[in-house]
Amino acid sequence: LQISEPNEFDIMLVMPITRLQLDECDDAGAYYYLTFKRNPKEKYLLKFLDEDGKLSAFKMLQALREIIKQEVKNIKNVEVTVKRRRTGSPAITLQIKNPPAEISVDIILTLKAQQSWPPSTEDGLKIEQWLGRKVRRDFRNQSLYLVAKQNKKEKVLRGNTWRLSFSHIEKAMMNNHGSSKTCCESDGLKCCRKGCLKLMKYLLEKLKMKYTKELEKICSYHIKTSFFHSCVMWPNDTDWQLEDLDHCFQRYLGYFLDCLQKSQLPHFFIPQYNLLSPEDKASSDFLSRQINVQLNNRFPIFQE
Repeated sequence: LQISEPNEFDIMLVMPITRLQLDECDDAGAYYYLTFKRNPKEKYLLKFLDEDGKLSAFKMLQALREIIKQEVKNIKNVEVTVKRRRTGSPAITLQIKNPPAEISVDIILTLKAQQSWPPSTEDGLKIEQWLGRKVRRDFRNQSLYLVAKQNKKEKVLRGNTWRLSFSHIEKAMMNNHGSSKTCCESDGLKCCRKGCLKLMKYLLEKLKMKYTKELEKICSYHIKTSFFHSCVMWPNDTDWQLEDLDHCFQRYLGYFLDCLQKSQLPHFFIPQYNLLSPEDKASSDFLSRQINVQLNNRFPIFQE
């Protein structure tokens, strides 16, 4: 779904783990403390436990950062630097200078646990009407992914929280996005779902470049989440016909504006987790105003 220059890449560094004890960090159901069940197979991870016996995301990220720093020294033909740590970020970012372009690569430490998804996800992933009941069941049978991410709502930031990640499922939904199995395949009818998402991402990207400070709380995950909700609201391929791109984009934009106005965008997999928290209302309102300016003037930003 890359738009503009393909100069940013995300790589999940996945560590398989047999079983973990998950304890909710707050009532949103997205962040967890992790502890091991008795006698874990992964003895090598015991050194990353904090004094309460919780698996420390901070310690693991620190160790990974050191390994990467050492490895980078061995790269001879390209200039690679490890960027400074961003507080609370789950990623270790590499800057790769290589003509003709400079690229940045985010390496995200991810645990992959062979266990069922936690209760907070029970009512999420409402794709029955769109992709079908069987697909939902297959998705929910997949492993649980957790990324090393600080929960900012904690009073004392200890760096020992992990956040659920569904990027593997999101990728699968993007690749097989049609209610009919042949949507957008070489012999199937084409739809405009991806086109709408790319336009929306481009719009946000351009606005964020222009108003970096005002929109720092808004990210492309908001766009992606509202896109999945739109796919559920309009589940049929006939709702997204290629020649209706203009209409479909405006409909999806209307839904997103509604979310911004209400400061309410439920996480697609964890419905009680609101991605547009009321304390970020200033950002939501600002974006809402800017989108309306674009909408009323036939998107001058796309012409720039």
